[in-house]
Parts: sequence; C-alpha cells; structure tokens
Amino acid sequence: MNPLDGIDPELRAPLDELREKFPGGLYAIEDLAERRRIDAMLAAETVEAVKATQTCSTEDVWVPGADVPVRIYRPRRIQPASPAVFFIHGGGMYLGDLDYEHATAVKICEELGVLVVSTGYRKAPEHPHPAPVDDCYAALGWMSANATSLDFDPGRLAIFGGSAGGNLALATALKARDLGGSPLCYVVALYPMVDHRNTTRPAHEVGPWDRRANAEAWEWFLAGQEPDGYAAPLHAEDLAGLPPTFIDVGTADLFRDEDLALAQRLLAAGVSTELHVYPGVYHAAEYYAPDAEVACHMWTVRFRALRRALGIQDRGEQS
Repeated sequence: MNPLDGIDPELRAPLDELREKFPGGLYAIEDLAERRRIDAMLAAETVEAVKATQTCSTEDVWVPGADVPVRIYRPRRIQPASPAVFFIHGGGMYLGDLDYEHATAVKICEELGVLVVSTGYRKAPEHPHPAPVDDCYAALGWMSANATSLDFDPGRLAIFGGSAGGNLALATALKARDLGGSPLCYVVALYPMVDHRNTTRPAHEVGPWDRRANAEAWEWFLAGQEPDGYAAPLHAEDLAGLPPTFIDVGTADLFRDEDLALAQRLLAAGVSTELHVYPGVYHAAEYYAPDAEVACHMWTVRFRALRRALGIQDRGEQS
C-alpha cells in the first residue's frame, strides 16, 4: 500500500513539491549549516509576506541576565490587563529563531487580540539539554515579572508551542510547577516531540519530519545524556499539577502514538486534557497547506480552546 494513499487529498500537493525540491528530504541534507541556511531561507519567504500585511506591532528585546531574545506582539486594539500567550517556536531543537514561526505568533495575537511574547532559545547540537528549556523558563519568568509594564493579566497566561516547541512548552510548564515559578492557566502542545526512544510507528508515516530526522534531533539534543522529564516530558515521573492541556496530532504524524500516550498519562494524573487526532494529517501539515479545509479546522479548534481557557469572548458571541 502506498503510504500516501491515507493522506488527506488537499495535503498531497505540498508533499510532492517538497520531494521534487529536496529528493531526499530537507532534513537529509548532511551539512547542518547548509540545512539551517535553506530552512531559514524558506521561513524568510513567509515572514516577509506576513510582515507586509500584519496589523499587530512587534518589539524585540533581550531578557536581562539570561541573554535570551524575545519578541513582543501587541494587537492594534487591546484591552488593559488582557490575557497573554507565551509562544515557543519549533524546529527539532536545532533550527529556528524569532522569525521561524513569526506567522504563527502574529496569527495568535491578531486572532485572539492578546499580547504574545515569543521566545528564542539556544539550539543543539551546540547547546544541548537543558539549555533550551532553561532559556524558555528564563523568558517566561521575565514575562511574568513584567506583567504590569507589559499590561497583561498574569492569572490568564497560556503557553503555546508545536513540535519541539510543544516539548518545550510542556517542559517549561513542568519546571514552573516544580520551582513555584510563573503560574500558567493553559498549555497548548501541538504534535509535541516528547519521546526520545523513537520506537512508535504510525500506520502512514509520511511528511517532512521522519524517523531519521527525529533520531538525529534527539541525539543532538541529549548529547549522550539520559533524558529527564524536562527533556522528554512523556517520561516525567509525575505530570500531576500541570495546567489544563490541549494536544492535537495527525494520524500520519511520526509523533502520533507518543502524543496519545502523553494524553493518557495526563488524564491519569488528573490533568484536564483536550486531545484531537486528525485523519490523514502529517506533521505540521497546516503550515504546508494552510488553505486546506482540515488546516483551517485545526486552527478553529485551537482558537476556540484558547478563548475558553483565557476567558475571551468568541467573536460570534460579541454584540
């Protein structure tokens, strides 16, 4: 059976284009510097298009004492002491910067009308675990400590990330729980990368992020260490006490089974957990085919959950 047979038809063309452009896959490029260059070039094309049309303002600052860059997104119209979202980009723990998922941060800011703070972090293999989560935790602490000057309600602060960013969102929430740090009211982890073992196999594993890429990313991220719960959240000793959590993943995503296992562990630990599994969807498909019906539906569901968690009135309910 052709593994592409199970893919949502609207999501097929981007895969074909990707394979035509990079026959072995982007993440099969051996030279890491070249892989990063191409990945950044592809991301830059989206960033420029978004910057030309976005209505929110942005400000780049550095977290004092931690040397971590953050970007602050403010919607054109914002209520005083509004909710806020702390955003962490993905990239397999070794790719990306503040521009990498700029489009997503803009989308959250403008759709919800809330303050968004997006954080950078050090990358593997130059900076393996725990550097990325330490940086995210430092940036979250800075954001919470400056709630008054940033003008948001610290009691309505959600954390959001996808893939490696989903891992870091969960890890940062765990660290905040353990250290009594910044209170979070909600965790959004989109197809999070949470299991270093790389052993589960979806029925239709296709898409830009495959088993080889995942194994390499974990090798660089762990650098020979045995993972703790901050590195591989699926294996955290105790998940109790985390904020309510939202997870979504596609049936053709490499992370499908580990994300299902994570949701089960969260529920068993008494964490309010919302899980969505999308048939025929591969890893990060909504970025490759943003106009596909399933991609639009995924964002609708995510924003509905965030509005509910942050106490934001749905646009359809507004007078």
